[in-house]
Amino acid sequence: MRTIGIIGLGLMGGSMAIDLKRRGFADRILGVEKEAVNASAAEKIGLVDELVPYETCIGEADIIVVAVPVGTAVKMVCDILDRFQDLGARDKIVIDVCSVKEQVCLATRYHPCRGQFVSTHPMAGTEYSGPWAAMPNLFDGRACIFADAEESSPKALKVIEGLYDVLNMRPTYMNAANHDVHTAYVSHISHVTSFALALTVLDKEKDEKHIFDLASGGFSSTVRLAKSNADMWVPILTQNRGNVLRVMDTYIEKMQQFRAAVADFDEDKVRNLIEEANRIKKILR
Repeated sequence: MRTIGIIGLGLMGGSMAIDLKRRGFADRILGVEKEAVNASAAEKIGLVDELVPYETCIGEADIIVVAVPVGTAVKMVCDILDRFQDLGARDKIVIDVCSVKEQVCLATRYHPCRGQFVSTHPMAGTEYSGPWAAMPNLFDGRACIFADAEESSPKALKVIEGLYDVLNMRPTYMNAANHDVHTAYVSHISHVTSFALALTVLDKEKDEKHIFDLASGGFSSTVRLAKSNADMWVPILTQNRGNVLRVMDTYIEKMQQFRAAVADFDEDKVRNLIEEANRIKKILR
């Protein structure tokens, strides 16, 4: 009998709750949710078997999933490890699912119970948030990053590898600092540019009906991420500040190259920039 405790019943936590229960990895799902509306919705939807206080979740769950914004997660993981130590609970495991890894790994590095923490980043999601966004099969076929896996005990790591195997995810291992660099380039900058594009269109196009009527598939897909929740993305961009600033500088440089080529009627330069960008087709099909 395995009890999973999930703290934060939004898209990630809720989706994990659905598949871990229906695929037989968990016999019982405990949920912790501080927002009353979200807690009520999670209960009505049936995401968890029982909503419990934070302390009860730590006391009763075998595996605790911290699925809260990264700024809160760093302190929470440390607190949970403290409680493991106080309880003498050597078999319990805590994981986080945040998209910034270095801060949480640094904060826990020398904790006596560090081996009971497995830092993970399932590379899956949508632009929606809250328990209403939770869905089955969200993680199928996606990659899951294990950060600083060598700091976790072999036993804890094996259990969590099994958890993500049940979610049909492909494991990838890297150190926390490298993870944060790569996610800045492939994930975080995508959100920043989407936010900026949405702000640009809203600033220049005052008629909302025109936006609705003229928005093509290209615009809709590019600006889709601008619907993402600020409570989640503010701490991500803050904690990964250095890497995000570097990739933003590179992005601005590329935009300036495009701007200069268009301003100079330099069709050859525009073509070269586009064809250089087309090389991404060899990576993403």
